[in-house]
Amino acid sequence: MAQNLSYQADTKVQKNRWWILVAVGLFTFMSTLDGTIVNIALPVISRDLGITMSQSEWVSSLYLIVICSLILFFGKLSDLHGKIKIFRLGAIFFITGSLLSGIKVNLVFLLVARAIQAIGAAMTMATNNGIITEIFPSTERGRALGTIGSFVALGSIAGPGLGGVILSQLSWSYIFWLNVPVGIIAAIIGAVVLPKDITFAKTSLDKLGTFSFALGMVTLFGGIFLGQQLGFSALPVILMLIAGVASFVWFVYLENHTANPLLRFGLFKNLDFSISLLCALLIFITNFFFNVVTPFYLENARHLAPSTTGYILMIMPVVQLFVAPVAGTASDKIGSKLITFIGLVLMLISQIGYFFCDLNSSIWLFISCIAIMGLGSGIFSSPNNSLVMSSVKQKDLGVAGSINSLSRNLGMVIGISSATTVLFTAMSHAKGARVTGYLPKEPEIFIFGMHVVFLISIIICAITVILSGWRLFRKEN
Repeated sequence: MAQNLSYQADTKVQKNRWWILVAVGLFTFMSTLDGTIVNIALPVISRDLGITMSQSEWVSSLYLIVICSLILFFGKLSDLHGKIKIFRLGAIFFITGSLLSGIKVNLVFLLVARAIQAIGAAMTMATNNGIITEIFPSTERGRALGTIGSFVALGSIAGPGLGGVILSQLSWSYIFWLNVPVGIIAAIIGAVVLPKDITFAKTSLDKLGTFSFALGMVTLFGGIFLGQQLGFSALPVILMLIAGVASFVWFVYLENHTANPLLRFGLFKNLDFSISLLCALLIFITNFFFNVVTPFYLENARHLAPSTTGYILMIMPVVQLFVAPVAGTASDKIGSKLITFIGLVLMLISQIGYFFCDLNSSIWLFISCIAIMGLGSGIFSSPNNSLVMSSVKQKDLGVAGSINSLSRNLGMVIGISSATTVLFTAMSHAKGARVTGYLPKEPEIFIFGMHVVFLISIIICAITVILSGWRLFRKEN
């Protein structure tokens, strides 16, 4: 039967495996990029569409919330009906949503287009790691997943820099339209080289679990983003947060009393799987603390031009782009745990370096920290992906890949939603009055807030180092 065949025994698939990686990687890059590239364009979008800045922030927030809400569903669906089928459908949704997002109509039209784009992104994110894990032999899997890690890292960090370059020459529409030709090329490559699905799980879909999880994500994170605009004491915000918590309690209850749950909590009994996911979540929170604070520091406090800031921010993804495949290849030969530990130590060093930067520091110190952060993140991401995907059975690859992507997207949402809150709360404490933006005449107030943000980043990175080190020590003894 076809279900018993292996992609690794199919000579045609193996001949095309690196082209398959290109097709999957391009969509991985674009779907991750679109979670961050829009942020830098929000002032222009709000002016163009005649909306407030707080309204325009939903263009970015909605995209991430939809992805987080649906990614587990599409991961499970791909295990049932085929990862490649779901990936191909996701590519169509993503390209269509990107095309529509660039058309200037009004806010409602843009939000609907972004939702379509996010559905496509969730479908491709939920399946990319599973496809690569099934197709590549174990001797090359780390390198292949490392390359996917490069695309993820590049997409998640390159947004502000690439967005700034595009906006300096073109309309904000091209931030979305950039995806269309690249997506079409990737889709054509995929149509030629992607094989038919051969692995299907024979279980039913957990519809109630899917609904409760999506409801929890929408209400909880929707409440958090709305709370930043209305205040967390506003009644709609309180009701949304309560609904979010209640939905997740309901979800946990359902998953523990369902024969074929959306998410089997038994997966988390595997320490390699759980620690790798937790470290990925924490590192993405750290990355987005950096993303939020750095433009304030470079442009406002150090008075660098936006274009210069964009080029400096590109250092990290460029370093990651080259390092991640090398780290993945090394993990194939010597194992992943030591390499992830080294990467996390470098991440911790970079956060300590940021903490000591102030108004009088050499800008090269900050740039060096960015390079070290890119090096550490690149070394960490590839073997960490490999650890996640190699620690589950083949029938769970789809849901494992979606959980892995969910951890990254949750890190993005948590990082974005909490970084400004931490920054402005610390600045308000230093000022002795409520602060909601940069104070041009009191840059030292910002530096105090920045130090608090990076102190939290140091603590987060230290936790990942301890967890990774404990796993490494425990395994060796």
